[in-house]
Amino acid sequence: MANGWSQVLEGNPRAIARALSVVEQGGAEAERLLGRIEQGVLQEVHVIGLTGAPGAGKSSLSDALVGLFRRDGERVAVIAVDPSSPFSGGAVLGDRVRMMRHTLDDGVFIRSMGSRGSLGGLARPVRDAIKVLAAGGFHKIVLETVGVGQSELDVMYVADTVVVVLTPAGGDQVQAAKAGVMETADLLIVNKADLPGAERMKGELEDMVKIKQSAKRTWDLGTFSEWSEPVLLTSAPTGDGVEGVAQALSRHRAFLAEANRLDLRRGRGRLQELRERLEERVVSEVRRLWVEDTRFDELKQGVVDNSVTVSRALMRAYTLMTHEH
Repeated sequence: MANGWSQVLEGNPRAIARALSVVEQGGAEAERLLGRIEQGVLQEVHVIGLTGAPGAGKSSLSDALVGLFRRDGERVAVIAVDPSSPFSGGAVLGDRVRMMRHTLDDGVFIRSMGSRGSLGGLARPVRDAIKVLAAGGFHKIVLETVGVGQSELDVMYVADTVVVVLTPAGGDQVQAAKAGVMETADLLIVNKADLPGAERMKGELEDMVKIKQSAKRTWDLGTFSEWSEPVLLTSAPTGDGVEGVAQALSRHRAFLAEANRLDLRRGRGRLQELRERLEERVVSEVRRLWVEDTRFDELKQGVVDNSVTVSRALMRAYTLMTHEH
């Protein structure tokens, strides 16, 4: 990949695709590649996360937003996070079925990535892919998540602006949103606004935003409490309301650029990444010891025979792990 890195910096789509394959596979080559990316590469990039339940129309909204960004001359990359194949680990859905009208546009790069079973909706290589795409000169990076409901919270640690997409048909979606996903939102979209109940849902969401803002003013002494999440109606296939979404995205990016908010938000994301990578290391070490360390054999057999309780075996295993070195 060393010879192709200059082509990545020039925005060559094939070189970027190869680089993304490297970071998806992970390992030493991926670490070397990521080490070549300059620290400030994300400074001018706007990472936009689209999340929400399956069927809310995230792909249609992505497609419409890409068209508007390209109209303004911006280079756009789309990462579509899809369910992973249980056999290959790759995305079940692929680039071919998404945004076909943009495939011949050199200013648009589309990549499908598998969620790899991540409960938060994102696999770690997504973060690395964003860094590669930023190095490739894209102004906007749209991250469309897999859509697994209220557990899909990882996006708040990756995207600069989180857009939660709902539909009028989902009467209990607002209740689900209360339980988690809406807490991550910077913009709230009621898509498929031509369906009955759109205005009602918009009103309910606006009431929730007011309550949330009141709580922020009471409890949040940080720098993000000044932002009030707009609630917008769209009909993505026809383009209705999408211009308003693009304008709201620009306003939020400008908001983040003030008072060091963007650096604070991304710093929180880096801290989360550190935590996740530490957890990966710990899990990897446990798996290694489980298979390779013969001292665990007696413990495992004792649990099978019921001569040792799981709790006591756990305490003994922890002792063995912490005193291994």
